[in-house]
Amino acid sequence: MLSLVGCHDAARDQEAAGDPGTGELVNLDDRIVEYAEQAGAHDPYTPPSAAQRERLARGVGQLLDGERDKAEESFASVGFQVTRLTDSGFGRRYDEVAARKPGAEARWGRLYVAADSGIRWSVQVPHPVADRGTESLGARLLEKTSGGALVLAGAHRTSGRGDAADVAHRTDSVFHTIVTELQKRGVPGLQLHGFAKGPDRPYDAILSTGAAQTAPEEAATLAARMQASGLRVCRGWADRCPLEGTTNVQGKSAEGHHATFIHAELAPAARAEDGKKAAQARTALSDLLFDWSNIPAGR
Repeated sequence: MLSLVGCHDAARDQEAAGDPGTGELVNLDDRIVEYAEQAGAHDPYTPPSAAQRERLARGVGQLLDGERDKAEESFASVGFQVTRLTDSGFGRRYDEVAARKPGAEARWGRLYVAADSGIRWSVQVPHPVADRGTESLGARLLEKTSGGALVLAGAHRTSGRGDAADVAHRTDSVFHTIVTELQKRGVPGLQLHGFAKGPDRPYDAILSTGAAQTAPEEAATLAARMQASGLRVCRGWADRCPLEGTTNVQGKSAEGHHATFIHAELAPAARAEDGKKAAQARTALSDLLFDWSNIPAGR
């Protein structure tokens, strides 16, 4: 009874301070994957306008800066909302930024940010379903390590007209808007992609730094960890690799903002939910995020 009273008192204190407390109890992995899997090929998709992107950017910045009330107002002006969630698996709290209801806005994507600490890293999933398994991998990485954010596209890369929904190559998306706001604050990012193995792609992982021609220490360490675990790795900064992500717009933006960006292309076995190679890749990527989570703020 005393414990319950204490919890209720803490909840009231949080509400009085403008903190929504524990919020909704969910299986975070399931919630993220269920949303991602609604992305169907060739579905309708309309990018947000410049004005809508500006308001979303303002809201993301306010949320990252701890101004939740202002962020909620900015998001509401474009049909989005902030929902506090507690993950039933790990007990960590997150703020989910998502459309209020089904429709065009729901296909713009979502943002999940750790609510119990500052944001030290981001995982980015630009091609859910199309790069099968990246949505689940992104969710698992978010759950396993504290201090992170997950940026998730909401449409299949073939949705809409032309390449309108291929957010890794478009700057007029909610996905790019969110990633840019994180980069402005120096938050390093890991972007997950998938490829099919073939004679010209015999690797388990292809790592690169996007537009940058050199690799930060973290990228070299990630490659070494993957190689040591038994994965075959192609290093884009040292080898001739396919799929180096040099045209990736988030990579170009990261270079402009002097933020670390690692582009990780994974073979099917390395991004599956189960299996030896999937476990090896997941461990190496988790170690990278753990390293980032321990970098002091401002560095």
